[in-house]
Amino acid sequence: MNQPFPPPQLQPTTVTSGQAPGVGYAIQGELVPVLHVRLNGSVPVFFEHHVVLWKNPDLQIGIHQLRGAFKRVVAGMPILLTETQSAGEIAFSRDGAGHVFPLHLTPGMAIEVREHQYLAATGNLDYGFARQRGVANMLFGGSGFFVDRFAATTSEGVVWLHGYGNVFEKVLAPGEQIDVEPGGWIYRDASVQMEIKMYGLKTGAFGGTSLVFNRFTGPGRVGIQSMYVHLPTAD
Repeated sequence: MNQPFPPPQLQPTTVTSGQAPGVGYAIQGELVPVLHVRLNGSVPVFFEHHVVLWKNPDLQIGIHQLRGAFKRVVAGMPILLTETQSAGEIAFSRDGAGHVFPLHLTPGMAIEVREHQYLAATGNLDYGFARQRGVANMLFGGSGFFVDRFAATTSEGVVWLHGYGNVFEKVLAPGEQIDVEPGGWIYRDASVQMEIKMYGLKTGAFGGTSLVFNRFTGPGRVGIQSMYVHLPTAD
């Protein structure tokens, strides 16, 4: 008899008094949530410039240096990120209905996030990106897409993500697996392995059609967004 399969669990949709080194934050809103961050100036927050909703006039903003910028501009993504450079208050949102939520990382933890779905992150995290090949290209004729990678080394940091629809989290035990539609996953722990699985439909009107899934193998967390979006693939 098959063992029960605990389903993914809904992430919190509201945070009233979140805390991380150097920052306090709140998340509110139903259709298009807003992340409100209060900074004491000891730890910056970096972000894509177009996600800022408002800030207080005294808060200074500058450039967050980004390694590998040429590779990123080839894919049509921002060359430079922006960051806060003083104490103050700032708020972020994306132009899309969805779900904003935090992921706190302690030293030794790392996550990978689909491109254009991270909202902001504390500057004490290591940040990089890489092309994820062979995931969406089977459906859309591209060569994959980029994933953002965030890692905590010496202190706790936090990444705030935006998912479309609502976001659910599945915590996989070692060796446990889940198949997710390729546009449905939003983040995974670095410890989680991902591979492509194709299922052929050989009968009836759907003969010759294949279903494509990403199979995730634990241990670790996988985030799943209920309103999946296939972003343009990187050529």
